[in-house]
Amino acid sequence: MIVVICGPPGAGKTTVATRVARRLEERGDPTRLLHSDDFSSRTYERLYERVAEGADDVIWLVDGTFYRRRWQEQFRTLGDVRFVLVTASLETCLERNRHRRDPIDEQGVHVVYREFDEPEADLEIDTDDSSVTETTERVLDAIETWKG
Repeated sequence: MIVVICGPPGAGKTTVATRVARRLEERGDPTRLLHSDDFSSRTYERLYERVAEGADDVIWLVDGTFYRRRWQEQFRTLGDVRFVLVTASLETCLERNRHRRDPIDEQGVHVVYREFDEPEADLEIDTDDSSVTETTERVLDAIETWKG
């Protein structure tokens, strides 16, 4: 199973993906976590290649904006892919970005937020209304359901 955690910069994707991965591993579920921030070029191509070449018997958690429809569609070709859309207001995203270890240019936050092509999400969570703990639990519950 591939779980793509997407949304605008500052929405909470990386925090949620990291916590979900930790909890899955604690439960004994084989898990691989990939962050788009780990790639400096050809980000979505490289994420795709890693998952496509990887093991099928793990839960892949892929964290990135995925704000372009073509990136979403490419990942859907990999099989059992679920999209979790993590959202927040532009003001929240900008404020969280300012407190990141390596903030991105604020204009970049505005551009991604404005140009975001929302995926057909299997789960959508607004982190203005849901704490990190609540969001993590909702994603974990959804993964259990998707596993069947």
